[in-house]
Amino acid sequence: MQASTMAAADSTKMEGFWSNWKCKAMELLYWRNLKQSGLVFGSLLLLLFSLTQFSVVSVVAYLALATLSATISFRVYKSVLQAVQKTDEGHPFKAYLEVEMSLSHDQMQKYAENTQYYINSTLKELRRLFLVQDLVDSLKFAVLMWLLTYLGALFNGLTLLIMVVVSMFSMPVVYEKYQAQIDQYLDLIKTQVNSVVGKIKEKIPGAKRKAE
Repeated sequence: MQASTMAAADSTKMEGFWSNWKCKAMELLYWRNLKQSGLVFGSLLLLLFSLTQFSVVSVVAYLALATLSATISFRVYKSVLQAVQKTDEGHPFKAYLEVEMSLSHDQMQKYAENTQYYINSTLKELRRLFLVQDLVDSLKFAVLMWLLTYLGALFNGLTLLIMVVVSMFSMPVVYEKYQAQIDQYLDLIKTQVNSVVGKIKEKIPGAKRKAE
């Protein structure tokens, strides 16, 4: 009974954590706090641009050195300041050193189950597409892969990742500002796509789903 109660409490805590994390992510992407969003956006771009010029090992090493330089300098500064003022405030990072960072067994199991679910779902979907369970869906996937070959020829992975980051921090704000106009155009595109797909299903034998 006690173990069940503890598991339920951990599950509730985990759900609260993810909900809180999602809210913070949305606040960053919608620029609710300009300083925080600008800092995260700038840091991500700096990291990605650094990876275009240096290897991953070099970037990680430089980041670690920069962080250590900052923390060591601050630690020495606070130690000298305490010695001059003859105070005993303790370690300047004491509050962060005491923060609990370990994951419980139930939390690890929850992460493992979620990971397993996403991996299994992805494998099942890929099997469905590659083995042509639904002809139209497989054709859509083939067209997407064909378009990606051209996209890959124009941009490398890091360039695409930079574009994704820029889009993540710009598109939500643009959509929020022009939501009515964008939804109108999206509905028109969706209608045209559904019309084309419907015509393809009518002309290709075996394209209709079994349910039909």
